Amino acid sequence: MKLVKDFDFKKMWPYIFGSFGVVILGVGTAWILSTKIINKSGSGLAAPGTKVTSTGAGVLDPKIKYTNATGILTEGGIGNEGTHHLERDGGPSQTVYLTSSALNLGSFVGKKVEVWGETLASKKAGWLMDVAKIQVVQ
Repeated sequence: MKLVKDFDFKKMWPYIFGSFGVVILGVGTAWILSTKIINKSGSGLAAPGTKVTSTGAGVLDPKIKYTNATGILTEGGIGNEGTHHLERDGGPSQTVYLTSSALNLGSFVGKKVEVWGETLASKKAGWLMDVAKIQVVQ
């Protein structure tokens, strides 16, 4: 009496090729859907649902109390805090370091802007803000 049966490829080949076919169709469908979603994502200037124009970006939530500041937007933070900073009148002590979880601040670098956001705790920056809205002043 034989404990292990011989593998009968002739009976199993439809199941083997069918399994490979299902995997290939699944990967192909995922790839097609992901390219459609990526192509619809827009300009990359802001999170989905955020208003973007040539002179500003962002939307303020009326339930949140924001602080605002005006100055020249420059790249670079301080000590891993912030991606950009706002150079304001009064020298370095008046600098506002900025980050944004909703907006791409890079398209406004070198422009005089007004920003609205929430103040965040920081270790090195005197003032660190998470920007919710940005508007070009000049």
